[in-house]
Amino acid sequence: MDYTGRCHCGAVSFRFTGPEIVDGLRCNCSICLKKGALMSNFFISPEALQIEAEEGVVASYQFATHVAAHHFCKTCGIYTFHQTRRKPGFYRVNLGCVDGIDTLNLPVVLADGVSF
Repeated sequence: MDYTGRCHCGAVSFRFTGPEIVDGLRCNCSICLKKGALMSNFFISPEALQIEAEEGVVASYQFATHVAAHHFCKTCGIYTFHQTRRKPGFYRVNLGCVDGIDTLNLPVVLADGVSF
């Protein structure tokens, strides 16, 4: 399926192809607990994700192993997507940014990122 999404202010938008979104993923690692976002419960290949943003609008944060890269909009601060530690180079998106997805009514799968 084809999806579109954007940050709160619209400075960062994206499109991706993936399976039907039937649930979301929450992780118990320190950054995921603090940002509280519901993520896609599937990986998105770099070829399947198209990011549209002006130069310098997307900021990134890395910590610990510096494998995962958490990307967010410098203008509104919204976390839009990240490159995963579990599958380096692949992405998960913040389902709250995906058009037409009601994250309050999606089943949630829990991931043990602390132990990974």
